[in-house]
Amino acid sequence: MWRGATASICSKLLLSSRAACCRPSDTVSGSHVLSSPVINDILPKGALFSAQFNSNSVAGSWKLGPTPTSHGLDVDSPVEVPFLRSPIATFLASKQLLKASDSALHYGRCYWELSKAKLSMLVVATSGAGFVLGSGTVIDLVGLCCTCVGTMTVAAAANSLNQVFEVHNDAKMKRTRNRPLPSGRLSVPHAVAWASSVGVGGTVLLASKTNLLAAGLAASNLALYAFVYTPLKQIHPVNTWVGAVVGAIPPLLGWAAATGEISPNGLILPAALYFWQIPHFMALAYFCRSDYAAGGFKMFSLYDASGWRTSLVSLRNCLYLFPAGYLAYHWGVTSGWFAVESSILTGCMTAAAVAFVLDRTPKKARRMFHASLIYLPVFMAGLLLHRLPNEQEAQLADSGDSHGRLLSASEARSQAEGDRPLPPVAYASAAPFPFLPAPLYAPPDP
Repeated sequence: MWRGATASICSKLLLSSRAACCRPSDTVSGSHVLSSPVINDILPKGALFSAQFNSNSVAGSWKLGPTPTSHGLDVDSPVEVPFLRSPIATFLASKQLLKASDSALHYGRCYWELSKAKLSMLVVATSGAGFVLGSGTVIDLVGLCCTCVGTMTVAAAANSLNQVFEVHNDAKMKRTRNRPLPSGRLSVPHAVAWASSVGVGGTVLLASKTNLLAAGLAASNLALYAFVYTPLKQIHPVNTWVGAVVGAIPPLLGWAAATGEISPNGLILPAALYFWQIPHFMALAYFCRSDYAAGGFKMFSLYDASGWRTSLVSLRNCLYLFPAGYLAYHWGVTSGWFAVESSILTGCMTAAAVAFVLDRTPKKARRMFHASLIYLPVFMAGLLLHRLPNEQEAQLADSGDSHGRLLSASEARSQAEGDRPLPPVAYASAAPFPFLPAPLYAPPDP
């Protein structure tokens, strides 16, 4: 019966007005009312029942009786814990969880923008394509994943350091002033710590899961982008060509991760990327001339008011892309169909470059820029679709040891070389110029 009375009274009290809420100054029958500042600040008004709990002589038996003059709970009552402390703890925990979630979203968004994640994913795509092209009949999925993750983290570090060095320039440009550093959403020391941690982590991952050549290429590219290309943008227009070298290294990194070496047929995609970047960035720099001028960057288009030289440079580098498909077929990287498809694709991009030469306006430059955005993914898709397995890697991967265990390409290569020590200069491919292949030495005649 008392349970029914309790439910009835509680339902009436929940519908009462705010005047019936607990106040710090209320007293109940000579006892002190619970007046914690934490409760008063956190619990919403109306959360405490306007009732008094009284104890009888039987332990554990409680009765609820309404009191017209009091609106609090007796602090000596054991129901203080289930009715007060539990809601407070739950509310505080949810509040802390919400705060942590907001913080995670904030920093995640800042890291995403600081790393230029979309650009970094494009770099990862070129690196992964290089790995697949360098593989034999069987692709090492674990090695591919490690190569992509390592490339992604190193690219994120390079882009973050780029924004650290250009924070004042970005603040002057419309398209970059809302980045994390110019807008003040993230501090420069925080960005440096983030870039250092992911850069070192990515390099170590590549060194441990692929090979030192791939790790050296990644570290060299980070240094070239952050410490050479970035300051050069404010010094000389040659920065565009240096930046093209930076963009050409990731597919070479992927090839090196798969094969452990650099060979002529592994230069097809890096060369195509190099020549593709010139018209791509020339078009971008032309229709964003005012923005680059405001930022203090020395772009080639700023010294070409008519746009004649800029458009000719773009056209010339589009023409350099024509032999890529034929070389890929001649060197056994792809089938003959890719040579035909690559020529048609390059012809379309060249047509956009010709239109830019004939009508040097921002509209034509933007159209050529969009044509370059379409060219690269289609070109890489054609490479992967028509690729032929790397015969050298396939032979090495098919090699077995004396126990019949299938050897990886690197293990087979090591076994083929034997335990013969290499000359000291052979290790120069790891540092400081990892993009140079290790020289081969013929054994001396007996």
